[in-house]
Amino acid sequence: MSKSIKDIFPGIMILDKEPVEVKNPFSGESITLTPQEVAVYDYIKGCELLNDYDGVENGIDWFIENNSKAYMVLLD
Repeated sequence: MSKSIKDIFPGIMILDKEPVEVKNPFSGESITLTPQEVAVYDYIKGCELLNDYDGVENGIDWFIENNSKAYMVLLD
């Protein structure tokens, strides 16, 4: 049984109810993410601001495993 993102990322909040298009601020490329994926993406960006590189790495690893295309568009 796989862990839920709330188990992997304690305290994460899923705020969206519908898929959201997210744009890479550097390349301008965009991709539609599920509400769970948006929460993990936001978690990664928050960890970057806080210099929490373990959190960033955990989030990136999650994206590579769960949505490698989104990883390539937004985080690679």
